[in-house]
Amino acid sequence: MIYLDYNATTPLEESAVDAMVPYLKEHHGNPSSSHGYGVPLRAAVEQARAQVARLIGATPEEIVFTSGGSESNNYVLKGIFERRKERSCHIIVSAVEHPAILMPCAFLERNGCRITRIPVDGHGAVDPDAVRRAVTPETILVSIMHANNEVGTIQPIAEISRIARDAGVPFHTDAAQTIGKIEANVDTLGVDFLSLAGHKLYAPAGVGALYVRSGMELEPLIHGAGHEKGRRSGTEPVPSIVALGVAADAAARDLNNAKTRTLCAKLHTLLVDGLGDRVSLNGHPENRLPNTLNLGFKGLIGRNILASTPGVAASPGAACHGSRHEPSHVLAAMNVPRDIALGAIRFSLGRPTTAAEIESAAQQIIDTVGSM
Repeated sequence: MIYLDYNATTPLEESAVDAMVPYLKEHHGNPSSSHGYGVPLRAAVEQARAQVARLIGATPEEIVFTSGGSESNNYVLKGIFERRKERSCHIIVSAVEHPAILMPCAFLERNGCRITRIPVDGHGAVDPDAVRRAVTPETILVSIMHANNEVGTIQPIAEISRIARDAGVPFHTDAAQTIGKIEANVDTLGVDFLSLAGHKLYAPAGVGALYVRSGMELEPLIHGAGHEKGRRSGTEPVPSIVALGVAADAAARDLNNAKTRTLCAKLHTLLVDGLGDRVSLNGHPENRLPNTLNLGFKGLIGRNILASTPGVAASPGAACHGSRHEPSHVLAAMNVPRDIALGAIRFSLGRPTTAAEIESAAQQIIDTVGSM
């Protein structure tokens, strides 16, 4: 099976696996312990913190380890709400955010916070002026994802963050899909909070991080014995954190993505050459992640195409509710025609992807669609 679903999860970087092994087999202390078993584990956690910080241009003290992107996003949204709930609450997000943003927002909405969901254009991009118009004196946070997980469109984060900063509003970006694929420097982007997930970065699932700019305060999401300097309680999972640090170093060495970008373009060309106007691009034609290709196969159901092509692992762009299919919320927000949105498939490539795999996957999809 050819794996083209790297936006869903990545395999582990081999060097990250190697780095984990000693902490799985030999070192079994608690990093909060002051004796000889705990001290080297604390040093390993702090080294990983510095590695993650270096990847995004932060300082180690600004990195909080979490269980992943969903927790990081929940931490920001709920943490800032709890800190400021004595004021009227208003949060701005985009209509194409990941559910790890949209569902916490729905929760906060049920608890009295007003949520503005900014629409996007046909490419899935947010208009910064729409954010500017949405900001009010009650706004306590703007959260716009760095790049969309389904169509790959990269948002104008630096421009939007300037709008938020000028209004005195903290700004957060969910960068789970961009870390390791494109540059994501917290100062260049101008963000106050940034979420990342290990399993999108060739590190294990179950570990991630939240960048919190120095001076910003959040109410902890998880209370307990005060780990992570009181910001996230729970004994740190040292093997996973070590792996995340090593994966961050590997990502920093591979930010060019020239091979992945070329292979992604090749896949697009092969499918268009083989299927003509039966296939159309969803997302921005240029300003998108170098590894992400979302295509709509007109008049078909993406899930059915993939079910009939067992040699290719990719993600459909429509949800199945019993016998009824509905376009994803992202494609619906982009106003993609229904007969194209239902036939959407997201192909996402990774560092291990080869030209031979792309050629084979393209031919398999062409054969399947041609028989439908």
